[in-house]
Amino acid sequence: MSWLVYALISAFFGALTAILAKIGIKNIDSNLATAIRTVIILFFAWGIVLFQGTFKQLSSISRFSLVFLVLSGIATGLSWLFYFKALQLGKVSQVSPIDKLSLVITIILAVFILKEKISLSIAIGAVLMSIGAVLIGFGG
Repeated sequence: MSWLVYALISAFFGALTAILAKIGIKNIDSNLATAIRTVIILFFAWGIVLFQGTFKQLSSISRFSLVFLVLSGIATGLSWLFYFKALQLGKVSQVSPIDKLSLVITIILAVFILKEKISLSIAIGAVLMSIGAVLIGFGG
């Protein structure tokens, strides 16, 4: 399968995640809900690694990669904590588009940190995505 198919499947499950999370956090602390979700993801991810046998690669991970994977994990955890709190306080139809501004922020960070070049169409798309997210997030 191509990256696009995987990305579309990811988008579908990302959307489903928001809906299921909103239903699940009713009358529960958002941090506790995030912790429960994280435990499920932990078992799910390690189950796949064990099933595939890729756990054998653990010893070959460089210290450099490990540091950045740990930092990425911390960023993910913080993102989830704030996302669940936002879902608890707001409407999914408003929280989700604002959360997706992470796409635009990712493009900006990729330019400055990873030195990626962006085309005019990517820049215009990012501006349009920002406008769309704000219109949807604050429009209702």
